[in-house]
Amino acid sequence: MSSGWEIRMSNSKGIPYYFNAATKQSSWDAPSELSEEEIKSLPGSQHLSSGSSGGAETITASHLLVKHKDSRRPSSWKEPKITRTQEEAVEILREYQAQVGNSREKFEELASIHSDCSSHSQKGNLGPFSKGQMQKPFEDAAFALQVGEFSDIIITD
Repeated sequence: MSSGWEIRMSNSKGIPYYFNAATKQSSWDAPSELSEEEIKSLPGSQHLSSGSSGGAETITASHLLVKHKDSRRPSSWKEPKITRTQEEAVEILREYQAQVGNSREKFEELASIHSDCSSHSQKGNLGPFSKGQMQKPFEDAAFALQVGEFSDIIITD
């Protein structure tokens, strides 16, 4: 009997996800009720390149972005024209870093209020992504971290 699950490729993120055609439910994670063998036999399983839990290596990360005047797009949801220097942006981030320590809750609070990224509305959470989807310095740092670990400040375009 069919579980109703299939594996599809996300057009926006370029990574596989699980979709139940019967219930219209979708998930980045493999359905817990399916065994590894059942997952491998799902329609669309060719989209999985490394096992059953998400295909190509994907991670979820959060960030608190402080843009500067030389950023690729020096504007944000809260500032139409950003004029601070990169050095000023780094100093602001150092202040946030001191406030956060290792507190996930404090990080989420500050990201919600201060991040120049639209992810501020998700407490800084960027959702799942795989290699090649983010700027290289951020990607390298994010993929090197352990779950729950904070990186130092990362400078990107």
